[in-house]
Amino acid sequence: MMPSFTRRHKRNYPEYREPAMTKHCLTLRTFTTVLMLTMLATGCASVNLETQPETAGQAIEAASKLSDRNEAQRYLLRSADGFQSQNDHESARNILQSKPMADPSGELKDQYLLLSMGSATALEDSDWARQLSGQLKPDQFLNYDRGLMAHAATLQAETLQLADDHLSAAATLILLAQSDTRQNAQQIHDRIWQALKATSDTQLSEESGQILGYEAQGWIELTGILREPGMNLDAQGRAVRQWQNNWPGHPAAITPPSELQLIASLAESRPEQITLALPLEGPLASAGKAIRDGFFAAYYDDQSADRSKTSIRVVNTAGQNFRDLYQELSGGDQDLIVGPLEKESLQSLAELSTMPVPVLGLNYLPQGSAAPSGLYQFGLSAEDEARQIADRLRQENNDQALALIPQGEWGDRLEAALLERMAENGSTALDIERYFREDNFRTIVAELLGITASRERAIDVERTAGVNVEFEPRRRQDADAVVMVAEPTIARQFKPLFAFYFGGDLPVYSPSMVYEGNPAPSRDRDLNDVTFTDIPWVLDDQNEFRDTATQALPDMRGQLGRLFAMGSDAWNLSKRLPLLRQVEGASIEGQTGVLTMAPGGSIHRQQMWARFTNGTAQLLTPESEEAQTEEQ
Repeated sequence: MMPSFTRRHKRNYPEYREPAMTKHCLTLRTFTTVLMLTMLATGCASVNLETQPETAGQAIEAASKLSDRNEAQRYLLRSADGFQSQNDHESARNILQSKPMADPSGELKDQYLLLSMGSATALEDSDWARQLSGQLKPDQFLNYDRGLMAHAATLQAETLQLADDHLSAAATLILLAQSDTRQNAQQIHDRIWQALKATSDTQLSEESGQILGYEAQGWIELTGILREPGMNLDAQGRAVRQWQNNWPGHPAAITPPSELQLIASLAESRPEQITLALPLEGPLASAGKAIRDGFFAAYYDDQSADRSKTSIRVVNTAGQNFRDLYQELSGGDQDLIVGPLEKESLQSLAELSTMPVPVLGLNYLPQGSAAPSGLYQFGLSAEDEARQIADRLRQENNDQALALIPQGEWGDRLEAALLERMAENGSTALDIERYFREDNFRTIVAELLGITASRERAIDVERTAGVNVEFEPRRRQDADAVVMVAEPTIARQFKPLFAFYFGGDLPVYSPSMVYEGNPAPSRDRDLNDVTFTDIPWVLDDQNEFRDTATQALPDMRGQLGRLFAMGSDAWNLSKRLPLLRQVEGASIEGQTGVLTMAPGGSIHRQQMWARFTNGTAQLLTPESEEAQTEEQ
């Protein structure tokens, strides 16, 4: 039995300062003090309002003894503020979501919203953020005094983004930039741009007309032109410069977001002499060749590539000491080395103190290893998929999960990443069963679902009582979901066993290995209702690059197709490593997912989601999931 994991990290915010009353320019703290003196003088209160309660329950109970509803809410707000100052956002949330705090009005509502935004973002409570977002107009932060305005706007934008209303978050920040000239233009423009980038095409087209004003419309147009399909790096740079000419007085034309500044300059600094270092013989030959083919396919598909200047050299790394090879290559006129694929070869580079030629490694160093400056890491990471599964569990309120994970070093890494993210999300791993291919899967599933323990309890009762006991097995009732890490042939055996052992109602989540990448409805019917994550190359039906590539290379399906997509993304990354390194929040929409870079140079991927229906993998989009929820 694995141990339970609880939340262990909370975000900190600047100390809260109570807002000014909207109409009377009187601070709320002063107002509360006057109120308390009045109440004490008139003898109308039996509760000590000056003492901070020890628990949220005490605060709610004390408030219930106050006859005046506004007085009770003022006391609760002050108590919630006190808990927030102690970084106890759980207690603050209990108070702010309590029945006595329902429907505050006037300046009480302003304080309630500010405190609620602070705790919702600190706890990363997306459900609460969605409830609050319906009460937040873009100018809500203007209700607070000047010293608190920027902090309120920041909390408001973060709450809206947590609620997936990125367009309203951008509108809030645009209004902040207009209202408070003390703001750092570069920083706030970067935040506006990241919020607009996260806005869906649907929301941008449907709701942008509701955001009025010269500055807002300029931002909307800038976002739209950079979303034109098929835009390469050069075209994006030209589009940014053209937009600046059309909007010469716009704040973003004067101080463009850092990402756009870098895009405009990347064409001049892209690598021209590239070495593609891959194993083309031996056990990894098929993987190396698929990555090579994907790299060149993306290169020839890239209309911005200057083929008169770009030189790509292919080196076979099979059987070579890569550290010696790197020393040889870095002595030449090279701008970038893409490779190696072998983990051991990548580890040999981690021992170097300096790297005169940057390397985009196609694997990852062991957990905890420090990468030297100039070493980037990219691959089809199992850890990335595990983290996305953990986030999906939290998103769908399935906080207590069971898991099936294969034995071995790969499974160890996936398990560690899954448990770490679940702990960060406040979720619990109730039990994890590790298995070998040769194991009895019935026994494994019975153990996982608690059927074995149920049977043993019945046997104990028979032995103790000395009589036969009618036994009807029951699965454990504390589980919300199952994480099934298994390849298709094994997953098709596990999934029916969940129903056999009374767990057919539990949602099942899997990484991409559960899907072969080719439709097989007759075989995959046993996987119906399994939700899994996979790359756009596999799941995106509107993928023109994949359609063109597989016409020329029909064998690039399944796992080889995933490696081909990885090679394609390696080409796109080769041009944009400075963008990802220098601009916080910058991303690339690749064939293997949305690519971002961690501070240490590791590339992480955010994949798509799909669900097996009638034996076929169906892509899950926000629209399809919303429709499915309405049907239920």
